[in-house]
Amino acid sequence: VFRHFGMSTGHARQSADVLLYADLRGYDTHGVSNMLRVYVDFFGQGKINPAPKWKITAERKATATIDSDTAHGGVIGPEAMRLAIEKARECGVGVVNTYNGGHYGAAAYTAAMALEHDMIGISMTTGGLEMTPTHGAGKLVGLNPISIAAPANKEAPFVFDASMSGVAGNKIRIANRLGRGTLPAWIAQSDGTPIMDEAPIPEGFMHLPLGGTREIGSHKGYGLAMMVEVLASVLSGAAAGPNRRAFQSQQMIAYDIAAFTDLDMFKSDMDEYLAALRNATPAPGHERVMYPGLNAYEVEQDRRKNGIPYHPEVLEWFATLCAEQGIDSSLPTP
Repeated sequence: VFRHFGMSTGHARQSADVLLYADLRGYDTHGVSNMLRVYVDFFGQGKINPAPKWKITAERKATATIDSDTAHGGVIGPEAMRLAIEKARECGVGVVNTYNGGHYGAAAYTAAMALEHDMIGISMTTGGLEMTPTHGAGKLVGLNPISIAAPANKEAPFVFDASMSGVAGNKIRIANRLGRGTLPAWIAQSDGTPIMDEAPIPEGFMHLPLGGTREIGSHKGYGLAMMVEVLASVLSGAAAGPNRRAFQSQQMIAYDIAAFTDLDMFKSDMDEYLAALRNATPAPGHERVMYPGLNAYEVEQDRRKNGIPYHPEVLEWFATLCAEQGIDSSLPTP
């Protein structure tokens, strides 16, 4: 599909790898079933440049800013993290910003790229402008996910990935598509009133910051979302919120652990910390305690062995798309 819309084989493989990473780890909202159809729409609307000529517009030893030339985020995000890793290898830390690009899939993909280099990775992006500020009634803040990945030795690595809204935007799209409603503290009415009960998804809804309301911590999600706007977008020269001069901006950070402390000690300390969390006494009604990245690791082991489950509707969409676009497909027809 990516090659059909003009991407090179290398860029198509990279973009497909981002989607399959999400599907393998259970981030179904950011996998093939949801995001590929969004990207197909973007290609049709001219929002993705299939053959970008991205360039570095500012650079020092440990930092860089990239004009993405409206590249697909699944291409430019990994490019930026590779550059951050290269800079971290020389300077101890590398920070690379991008602007004028598109949606880059699961933030964990680029953060986790640092793991195989014995580095900590941080990845953040300005998501869709769909969130209302705390006490507000307007789509002024991006959903703005943040991911951080840190290696361990024997334990599954720590990989945190979350939008700064109460729930990822794609979860609302999927719920809508399947005829389901919203859960409490996910979204607000069009006038800004938080929806605090299970209810149908209303027209003109807005996402709430992580926390839902001020009383239960929405100012924290709101503030973190603003932090992403500042670090990823304003720092790239692309402004922020409703004043953004580019579709999406990103920031990639790589920390070379050996530049800060002994690598083996770090991994051993991570093992002890993660094991302590994993072995913690569960609260009543719960079977176990998990840490960020553990569930996704276990899902990945299962799906690599048994395959990725796709809803029949996904296969129907593929069949229709391939027939309409004249794309060869070996997928089974549901």
